Formats: sequence, C-alpha cells, structure tokens
Amino acid sequence: MPVVVAPAGPADRPHLLALLAAQLAEHDIALDTPGLEQAVDGMLEDPRRGAFLVAREGDEVVGVACLAFIWTLEHGGLSLWLDELYVLPARRGQGIGRALVHATLEEGRRRGCKAVDLEVEASHARVEGLYRREGFTPHERRRWVHRLT
Repeated sequence: MPVVVAPAGPADRPHLLALLAAQLAEHDIALDTPGLEQAVDGMLEDPRRGAFLVAREGDEVVGVACLAFIWTLEHGGLSLWLDELYVLPARRGQGIGRALVHATLEEGRRRGCKAVDLEVEASHARVEGLYRREGFTPHERRRWVHRLT
C-alpha cells in the first residue's frame, strides 16, 4: 500500500501527540504532556503559526513533519522552519522521510516561503544524508537557547 503525505487536521491530534512524544523521547527532550498538547493545539488552531504533515499508509500514520513559519531578515521574508520530522522506527529507510521532506518543500513554496531551515543533531549522520540528497546545505553554527518559561 502506498504512503500518502497530506496536511494533518484536528482528527489527527492523537496521532500527532503519539508520534511527537516518541520523537522527543528518542532525543531525550523533556516536555511534559500538557506542554506538548498546548504546542500541538496552538498550531492546529492557528495555521499562521505552522502546520503538520502526516504520512499515512492506509489508516496508519507512520510519520509526521512539524512546520513553523517565521519572518526572517536572513532570508528576506517568510521562511519555513522544519521543527520536527519523525518516522516510526520500523518504517525508516523506506522513503517516508524523503516523502515528508518533499511535501514540506512543496508546502513552503505554496506559502511563498523564501527558504526552509532545520537542525540536525550531530549524532544523526543518516538523516544528514537525507537532507543533503534533497538539496539542503549545512551552515556551521551553534544553536543557543534561553528558556523564558
């Protein structure tokens, strides 16, 4: 059965929460359930904040991409931040991540974005290969965070 990538809607909320919780756990990122629910609901309620794409095989959601939209000086306007991309471990290496990246790029073009940015943990060489093959180029930077809450 082919995998189909499409925008997520409110009915996909349980799938989004499950996949994104798995993603965060896999990367040892601590976010409590209410925090994750608030973030997902905020994007589902206001499409200006971002969007989710889901990869489905039949009735099963096997992957997700979380897209955030920001206005940047660096790119001279609207850009897309690929905040999360996650494929179920048993389904990796089957082209699902690539399909989600293609759909992300298309969504960025559709919305008039100038660029797509993302980050990759240093230990994830496999996913770096995916992004290189899809035309992304690395920028030697360090990400810094100052939590406000």
